[in-house]
Amino acid sequence: MIFDFIVVGAGSAGCIVASRLSESGRHSVLLIEAGGEDKSFWFKIPVGYAKSYYNPRVNWMYRTEPEANLGGRRIYAPRGKVQGGSGSINAMVFVRGAAEDFEDWRAAGNPGWGFDEVLPFFRKLETHARGESPWHGDNGPIHVTPMRGATHPVSDAFLDACDELGIPLNEDFNGATIAGAGVYDVNTRRGQRSHSSAEYLRPALKRPNLSIERQAHARRLLIEQDGRVSGVEVIQRGEVRKFTARREVVLAAGAVDTPKLMQLSGLGDGCQLFVHGIETRKHLPAVGKNLQDHLCTSFYYRSKQPTLNGEFASLIGQARFGLTWLLKRSGPFAMSVNQAGGFFRGSPEETRPNIQVYFNPLSYRIPDSPKASLTPEPYPGFLIAFNACRPTSKGTISIASPEASDAPLIRPNYLSTDRDIQEVLQGSRLMRRIADARALDGWVEEEVSPSKAADTDDKLLDYFRLNSGSIYHLCGTCAMGSDPRESVVDARLRVHGVPGLRVVDASVFPNITAGNINAPTMMVAEKGAAMILEDTTSV
Repeated sequence: MIFDFIVVGAGSAGCIVASRLSESGRHSVLLIEAGGEDKSFWFKIPVGYAKSYYNPRVNWMYRTEPEANLGGRRIYAPRGKVQGGSGSINAMVFVRGAAEDFEDWRAAGNPGWGFDEVLPFFRKLETHARGESPWHGDNGPIHVTPMRGATHPVSDAFLDACDELGIPLNEDFNGATIAGAGVYDVNTRRGQRSHSSAEYLRPALKRPNLSIERQAHARRLLIEQDGRVSGVEVIQRGEVRKFTARREVVLAAGAVDTPKLMQLSGLGDGCQLFVHGIETRKHLPAVGKNLQDHLCTSFYYRSKQPTLNGEFASLIGQARFGLTWLLKRSGPFAMSVNQAGGFFRGSPEETRPNIQVYFNPLSYRIPDSPKASLTPEPYPGFLIAFNACRPTSKGTISIASPEASDAPLIRPNYLSTDRDIQEVLQGSRLMRRIADARALDGWVEEEVSPSKAADTDDKLLDYFRLNSGSIYHLCGTCAMGSDPRESVVDARLRVHGVPGLRVVDASVFPNITAGNINAPTMMVAEKGAAMILEDTTSV
């Protein structure tokens, strides 16, 4: 079958790209998705992401290779395997990143990607509950809702503690500055998840020029003798099928599976491909390099007063929350569990916020086994988590074999720089300063873990090494840049030296942004789709 455009991956980015490319009706578009449709009720209700956390039907459930600096542990890296991708299974915190992050993108040789140039695309994708402003849109598909005013009292006490410490309070992390403490916005509409599958793709699928093939796992790109990418080969329900693109193939399979598919197709480091018996169609040494992620750990506290633990652990409490959601589309089931937090300087010498904090009025341990469930701690509690905003450790994604069915090798190389270790200690001390503030005296009974026994830098670092995990912000593995030796795509997201192929997803980030990356990924999709249409018109 022949289409003008083929988009590989119906995730946060792919749904937007397919929608925008098909919008005019002039182009035929095929969207390929390895998973199924996101029909389940649990994809709609915000708290439902707990149901998909260890569900192999909708989650690739990847793990890293053993990480030398984290006690040899294999770190869990969930990725969406369903229409909507990771945007269907994430915790919905909506943060754009700091303006400086995008200035860094532009400075890395990517004209058009400074903050003033990406802000219009952030506004384009958004309908903010507070209406239009210089920082927000009010007519975009993604609905953004502030949680301020609906948070638990212990979250409010956290904000009081930050204020007591002289940390400025921030009413809007997506406004003039990201710095300070506040309550997060979430991408919800009337208490339901608002993501690119629901808001972009479902309406677009009514168009006759947009088709979708689900349960279609891309095996390789079809490449002509002249090096041009002309289509995609998939395996769908046991059958091998080929689809042809007249104009372009757009990879939007994410920071793990986009470089994997390129390598399977002979686009990558020639030496690495040779090891697997794959012919090098284009030597692109940066494919799969520059992997970045936010590495996070939590400090757990026993509370003197009730938190959400008791009600989430009780069938009666869950039923009450469920009824509130059904009748009013409000309450804890309509929110992210990560209610408050912010972006702080880990020391006075830092020139910009370098530590992100999440405050959660529910304390729970993430089970390491898929057979276990996410359950609250058996006492009233809360947790405070942190990660470095811009870790300097970089890793790789590489194929394990020539078979598309084999999971790739994910090597984040966490904590491999002195800077990242320094920020672990900054964040750990920050947790203690916040918890020791007078505003939390009426709440904190004790620090359960790491506990006060972790009274030295070495002990705090050991706790982080043994208890930290990914916060699932993998990006950067097909980075934008001008040098084909160090980047994969140019500033218009075209793969260097490979006609007919672009990448439009989180893998193009030159550097990770401060905060959760779903919002900037959707921005990249909006801007990338606009570029494709501009280039198509100019041909």
